[in-house]
Amino acid sequence: MKKSGPDKARLDRIIAEAKRNQAEREKGYREQALKMYPWICGRCGREFTRANVQLLEVHHRDHNHENNPPDGSNWELLCTYCHENEHRRYLDTAGRSEQDPGAGESRATYRAFAGLDELLKRNGKTRG
Repeated sequence: MKKSGPDKARLDRIIAEAKRNQAEREKGYREQALKMYPWICGRCGREFTRANVQLLEVHHRDHNHENNPPDGSNWELLCTYCHENEHRRYLDTAGRSEQDPGAGESRATYRAFAGLDELLKRNGKTRG
């Protein structure tokens, strides 16, 4: 029996529809923000032109993508790199509380040399 692969035409239609839907959602506030603000990254100050404006992204200051007030008070334009950095910082600090600032940090728990001294003593290879 011959295995039938995925219906590539169907997958292409699904992907195209998802991209259209995403573009439609983003178009509203993105177009508004690009008209409202100068094409400059709010963090690094890099300037953008029509040739590279696709690298300028709308950042939601409160991280709520549904909060899109018409005055643009929840938006700022960031370059792709600064936008990624902002979201990384947000994710890194999201688990921390004011009482325990280190609560969100991951710490190494593996101890590569734990018990090495005992192992060496048993084998009679310690100096000393």
